[in-house]
Amino acid sequence: MGFEVKFIRKTIVKAIGPLPDSHILTLSNLDLLSGRFPVTYFYFYNKPQDHIPTPFHALKDSLAKCLSLFYPFAGKIVQNSQTNEPEIICDNSGALLVEAKANIPLKELDFYNLDKSLQGKLVTIHQDFPLQIQVTNYTCGNLSMTFTFDHALGDASAFGRFLLTWSEIATSKSLSGSPDHSRDLIQARSPPTYDPSLDETFISCTLQDIANIPTGNKVLKRLYYVDVKSIDSLQTLASLDSEERTKIEAFSAYVWKIMVRAINKNHEKCKMGWLVDGRTRLGKDRNSMSNYIGNVISVAFGDGDVHGLKQASLAETATLVHDSISKVTNQAHFLDLIDWIECHRPGLMLSKIVLGLGGPAIVVSSGRRFPVSEIDFGFGNPILGTVCSTIEKIGVGYINQRPSAKGDGSWIVSVILWPEMIAALESDPNQVFQPMNAKFLQL
Repeated sequence: MGFEVKFIRKTIVKAIGPLPDSHILTLSNLDLLSGRFPVTYFYFYNKPQDHIPTPFHALKDSLAKCLSLFYPFAGKIVQNSQTNEPEIICDNSGALLVEAKANIPLKELDFYNLDKSLQGKLVTIHQDFPLQIQVTNYTCGNLSMTFTFDHALGDASAFGRFLLTWSEIATSKSLSGSPDHSRDLIQARSPPTYDPSLDETFISCTLQDIANIPTGNKVLKRLYYVDVKSIDSLQTLASLDSEERTKIEAFSAYVWKIMVRAINKNHEKCKMGWLVDGRTRLGKDRNSMSNYIGNVISVAFGDGDVHGLKQASLAETATLVHDSISKVTNQAHFLDLIDWIECHRPGLMLSKIVLGLGGPAIVVSSGRRFPVSEIDFGFGNPILGTVCSTIEKIGVGYINQRPSAKGDGSWIVSVILWPEMIAALESDPNQVFQPMNAKFLQL
């Protein structure tokens, strides 16, 4: 018998407690840069102890309390017919909470092939709800939780804050922060000015453009385990000549060198990209925007010569990575980006690369600060937590790194990549990318 999931019940959960009057939340300029992609985080847990109340009922109660703090997440997102831009109607329509039952024990789940496990089984998308959660019970008593957010609600930092707050409420802990829903990110300058290079990187687009992204290949969704020895080894190799590189720079350099072996021979160049959080660049100090809920993300790109990358050492490639990221990790870049968006409103904006307009490229997202082991809803710490997306069309490959729930420095890496790149990663003799399976979990 194959893996099947039976849906037991669906409940709309509304915020309880004092709430602001129903109002419209206008998106910031940087919100318009993130599109309307669904983002899914999935966590797996061992069997709750006997004294724990029924998880579904307990989760429903704590979610209602959390939504009183994150009330935009209980609203709905609509397209304003006059501005042609999305906006959040904060009317407490509610979030969708789904309970389901799988026909297998958790150890038999295919953790590696996310195309088999997620879409329509552990994740179901209902367009009317910007936030939807599915609790899936397995025959062994273990359970999983998937959280799907509309990207207009925020970015990884915002979603991590939501999950952490919910878990704190569920376990009766003091809250580590209070969400800021002002969306009054630094306004565009008057007159707006920006570096002309942004015209080469970003483009105005519509929801239809996003839905019709040209893709030359079917993309595959896979999950990998990367042990701490591999990470440390890559960092050592990438840090020659007294220039210490970060773990994500070394990891990116490794992926880039694999990539040049996996693209069509007709391509002379290929790109790597990195998502960069602007909170520490735009705030008055490093922590002043830590509770800001919304999108504060830009993307850095490095353009590499295929032949040169094949000949380059890992350290030389890591230097190219470092220099590319450094171009956007500053306040000036984000101020220019806000002004560029102001000059191209109304509508959505995206990187040309993400829309498939710049040749072969892979974007790397580092989630080293994203909460994983901390997300305890009252029935224990997770044995796995990571991220993926149910999106089917995308013009760029994605690699998302999250810390392992083991807390030992290992990583869980989810990817959305074309088949040739998957094959290249898995055939590399260094075996950095190990297909995820139950043996890496504390089952």
